[in-house]
Amino acid sequence: MNGEDAVEVIRARGLEGVAHGFLGRRGGVSTGVTAGLDLGRRGQDTIGPELAENRRRAVAAVLPGASLATLYQIHSADVVRVLTAIDDAARPRGDAMVTERPGILLGILTADCAPVLLADREAGVVGAAHAGWKGAVAGVTDRTVEAMVRLGAKPERIVAAIGPCIARRSYEVDDAFLARFVAEDPANERFFADGRPGHHRFDLEAYVAHRLAAAGVGQVETLGLDTYADEARFYSFRRATHRGEADYGRQIALIGV
Repeated sequence: MNGEDAVEVIRARGLEGVAHGFLGRRGGVSTGVTAGLDLGRRGQDTIGPELAENRRRAVAAVLPGASLATLYQIHSADVVRVLTAIDDAARPRGDAMVTERPGILLGILTADCAPVLLADREAGVVGAAHAGWKGAVAGVTDRTVEAMVRLGAKPERIVAAIGPCIARRSYEVDDAFLARFVAEDPANERFFADGRPGHHRFDLEAYVAHRLAAAGVGQVETLGLDTYADEARFYSFRRATHRGEADYGRQIALIGV
């Protein structure tokens, strides 16, 4: 089995026919605590040999020959339109991308946050968003849909898939966290389940799905994969933090025209 064959590519049924994939940790060359297909940058300006090989394998597994576009992610609602290959040393800041240009592969890095891939097949427009709780409540998916519409997409034709992220059973938050969401909309309380005293369990995937549906997206698919619970397949910031590990790795979600 060669390296490309070993890369696990998780695909959404609703995005069949669109070059896309949610990749985990399987099939890469990183070693140590982040062994596998770790795409994390660690704030480095240059790409080392392990990261370069992991990036090559990721692209080859989803859209061979494409130019990989990534962002300097900042937990915002900022969206970047990608027209040409992005100079990796000058990645724009933001948390979502859209493109209508063939040969560009949009890549979002996550390690518990929700990766969202979107496509309007008829318009030939795709998008990718990094939806952590901060970006999600700030409207990163709303802004992504709006940016796709400016390129000719229609919300009712858009298919969105939410990839591996931390699940409600693994995501404990405090009263202040709950209060932020309820202040935005009292109905948001339904995305929280009771936990130990003063704590709750937040359903990030369901909240992101709700925001996509509220934005008029025609089809929303949730994969129901928990990054925290499945160590063999996924990196998890919270799992690594709970264990006191020095690093946690990042997986990538990819989509292209």
